[in-house]
Amino acid sequence: MSPLVSVVVISYQTAGLTVGCLASLRSTCRATPYELIVVDNASTDGSAEAVAAAAPEARLLRLPRNVGFGRAANAGAALARGRWLLLVNPDTSARTDLVTAFVEAATREPEARLYTGRTLRPDGTDDGHSCLAPPTLWSLFCFAAGLSTAFRRSALLNPEHLPRLDRSRPARVPAASGCLLMVERRLFQQLDGFAPDYFMYSEDVDLCVRAAGLGARPLLVPQARATHLGGASSTSVSKRVMVLRGKCTFLRSRWSPRRAAGGRALLAAGVAVRATGARLTGRAGYWPEVWAQRASWLAGWPSGYQPPAPDPVRAGQA
Repeated sequence: MSPLVSVVVISYQTAGLTVGCLASLRSTCRATPYELIVVDNASTDGSAEAVAAAAPEARLLRLPRNVGFGRAANAGAALARGRWLLLVNPDTSARTDLVTAFVEAATREPEARLYTGRTLRPDGTDDGHSCLAPPTLWSLFCFAAGLSTAFRRSALLNPEHLPRLDRSRPARVPAASGCLLMVERRLFQQLDGFAPDYFMYSEDVDLCVRAAGLGARPLLVPQARATHLGGASSTSVSKRVMVLRGKCTFLRSRWSPRRAAGGRALLAAGVAVRATGARLTGRAGYWPEVWAQRASWLAGWPSGYQPPAPDPVRAGQA
């Protein structure tokens, strides 16, 4: 019997988290047939071996190099047999039967074609990372002026984060995060999957924008809930640089050259303001280093980007 849903998990240096994610899926997702596909991005911490031992039923694809999130997801999708692809981050733990909740929502509202759930902090509150809005010149101006930070709960001044969205009720949203995303496999194929221009971050927004061109719009499914550890923190320089790199890649790919140049200038201004504030106040000390690396992130991800090989001594700590 063919599975209805193909659950795809991308692992990289996350052996313990990935095994925990798979265990949570196994314990909660029992009502709807699904297959499990794990794509390992050339981890050196034993992630692939841990998955093989803990979840022998999973189809495990070991990539020879780290190709990033989107390209690894494309590789996993190429093995899928289900009508639906469900992407789940390894740093998530299912709290409900995600597979059934999404399939039921897709049955009620098939025209959405993409579906996301609620990603929660360990204390059960929404982390706000499961859905978002694509950048606009207005949202980037708000970032440049510091308004999106000063008025985080304002839908007008912090529009990309949808702060006023009631996530306890179903809602159509502009874009969905790849950390918890179900997409119709036929639509994914029509779009040729995630754009290969990205290594990490904003490839999910890019996918949703292209899907909207085909009439799709993500639906927030509140019954699909998962704890998301990655949404709980990380103010690291490396993560912020990657987020900015992804956003600049989106501007380069989806905006006109002139508009994209304006968008990058606004991003640079916003980081400069925060770096200056950090130096003056001694708070948020990562911003000066992010500013120092502006040449790399303003250019976006280079084609076919490959990160440096991980330090074996620190494997699993990323």
